[in-house]
Amino acid sequence: MPTPFWTSKETLDRLNGLDRPGFAMEFLRRNPEYRNDCIRVLNRAGQGKADAITARSDFARRWGVRFCP
Repeated sequence: MPTPFWTSKETLDRLNGLDRPGFAMEFLRRNPEYRNDCIRVLNRAGQGKADAITARSDFARRWGVRFCP
């Protein structure tokens, strides 16, 4: 993500208004390793190469995140 985007007033206002979990999620979703892992997990589960529940659980444990039921 380009640096100017992070320093725009709109972005700073939005990021400053987030709680800790919200900020952590914004940080993670910009992480290319996180995004690539997420795509890999979804593809493997979608192709039947992995059990979807187990794959999501392993992904969540790797990244320290929780998903809403």
